Amino acid sequence: MKKWKYLTMTAVLGSALMLGACGGGNTANEGGTTADKETEQTDTEKQLQGSVAGDGSSTVAPIVEAVVEEYAGAQPDVKVSVGISGTGGGFEKFIAGETDFSNASRNIKDEEKQKLDDAGVAFTELALAYDGLSVVIHPDNDWAKDLTVEQLKKLWIEDGTEKKWSDIDPSWPEDKVIFYSPGTDSGTYDYFDEVILDGEDLVKTATLSEDDNMLVQGVAGDKNAIGFFGYAYYLENKDKLGIVKVNGVEPTAETIESQEYSPLSRPLFTYVKNEAMKDNEAAYDFIHYLLENAGEMAGAVGYVSLPQEKYDEEIAKLEALK
Repeated sequence: MKKWKYLTMTAVLGSALMLGACGGGNTANEGGTTADKETEQTDTEKQLQGSVAGDGSSTVAPIVEAVVEEYAGAQPDVKVSVGISGTGGGFEKFIAGETDFSNASRNIKDEEKQKLDDAGVAFTELALAYDGLSVVIHPDNDWAKDLTVEQLKKLWIEDGTEKKWSDIDPSWPEDKVIFYSPGTDSGTYDYFDEVILDGEDLVKTATLSEDDNMLVQGVAGDKNAIGFFGYAYYLENKDKLGIVKVNGVEPTAETIESQEYSPLSRPLFTYVKNEAMKDNEAAYDFIHYLLENAGEMAGAVGYVSLPQEKYDEEIAKLEALK
């Protein structure tokens, strides 16, 4: 999904492209000055060729895909491909050596670290933005607009019964609750499992999908539906969804950044293969560009940027790998 539709190409990038075009014209001018030739050499050196492969979280994808869109203007000869297999699926490809970076909406698990170690893959974790995992309902649902963590547990944990809204509050409708959840390969699912389910089974009647758009459509199409996914997906579809406050706090850029929206505020990451950052100049350049622009892009697609000093720290970590 093209979430970068909110973005506007910057004048700086446009100027850079124009300058690049002018530099290319000077190459044919054998009578150019020394300064012209030095400029041509610098422009040539800046233009990279190669390919970069990533995969992983659908939650992180809007940020990375927006950066890919702009990076294509800066480095048109570098092919960047980004798959969306979910955080877990992305790590599987990362472990198998199929990708240079892996996007994640949770921290890497110990078992994934072990598999990477067994495969001889050294990696570095880089933070990109903050997200508030958002619980959503149909806009006509006027009873479940504010739920406690305990009520979320009662709704979403499998207990062998058919869940009805009246089970949570007797004054609510005696209608069956329809559940929509990210799939089990999703880092969003893992995070919800950790902070809401406490490791218990998710309700068995839930419809699971790695495609957040399908979850949006499901909740938007049924008055008794409830679901959850990243904050950006709610913002893009807020005209057809209702948002649920958790413990009285609504997810907003401010409450997510301050962690007031708890326990559903979380950081988003990309994990890079150290060897690729050393040996693949195009991969290093793209990830460097990603870190330089992640804050702006996060805000543009509906997430919350990190403090600039945090991005500076992440860039320093990347540069140390070169």
